[in-house]
This record gives sequence, structure tokens and C-alpha cells, in this order.
Amino acid sequence: MPTACDRGASLLSCWQAVCCGCEERLPQPPDKWKCCFPVFRFCKSKCHRNFKKKRNPRKMRWTKAFRKAAGKELTVDNSFEFEKRRNEPVKYQRELWNKTVDAMKRVEEIKKKRQARYIMNRLKKSKELQKAEDIKEVKQNIHLLRAPHAGTPKQLEDRMVQKLQEDVAMEEDS
Repeated sequence: MPTACDRGASLLSCWQAVCCGCEERLPQPPDKWKCCFPVFRFCKSKCHRNFKKKRNPRKMRWTKAFRKAAGKELTVDNSFEFEKRRNEPVKYQRELWNKTVDAMKRVEEIKKKRQARYIMNRLKKSKELQKAEDIKEVKQNIHLLRAPHAGTPKQLEDRMVQKLQEDVAMEEDS
């Protein structure tokens, strides 16, 4: 028996839980508002304007879709499985309800920690690249840092060691 939503969209996908412009999450509408045609919802007028201009959200740098496509945000994680909608009717039980709410809070904490760790790992790579670039620049322009009358690097190193030993001796005396 064909259903009302046989035109290509299932009942679950008629209402989208994300903004069609920037793919940011939106609150889920009540079940009674479901319809048989795609409904486009937007979080702000900026998203709506860009959608009407047929702009690709994956190419707009300010959208969630761009951040995920460019690898700037965590996209694959087991904690996202908990957000999936399940259409299984369950009889109300107070204990089950409380456990579910506690589990949701815990999952949200875990997700935030994983996202923070993902971002920090991404930033570590850029720090290493920046450090290598800085070292290369110093090696190329060492003549700007070293005075011509300073002598050879070995003499400079000996002077530095001598000054450090004097400083250590001064600290021990006081």
C-alpha cells in the first residue's frame, strides 16, 4: 500500500533538523506538522538569501557544511549515533526517563571533549609547521642576528656558557 510520502521523501526526511543554508542544527518540529513534500527551514535570513541564490553551502566559508567538508570539525564519531531519531514507542517510566536525561548530558560532555581534542590536534600540526618555517627563516637571515665582529659560532657558544656559569655561581653565593 503506497504511503503519502512516496514522492521521494520518507516521513523522517520530510522535516529536516538542519538549516538548509548553513546546515546548522535546528530544533525538531512536532510530529503533527509532518507533510509529504520537502520543507526548507532556515536559522537566519542570511541562510535563506543564500539558498535562494542557489549558493553551495560547502563553498561558503561561514557554514557548518564548509567546516565539516574542509576537515575543520569532527564529522565521524560514535557520539553522533545517539542523536539519531528512533521511532519506537516506549511506555513512560520515570526511572528510564531520568536515566535517559542523565545519559544525554554525559554524551554531550563526551562530545565536547572529543571536539576540543580534535581541534587541539589540528592546531598542533600548524604549530609544528610554523616552528619549522621560523627556523628556516632564522637560518636564511642569520647575518641580521649575528654581529660581524662577534666571531665564530664556537666562540659565541663559549661566551654564552661562560656567562651562564657566572650566573649560576652568583645564585649559589646568595
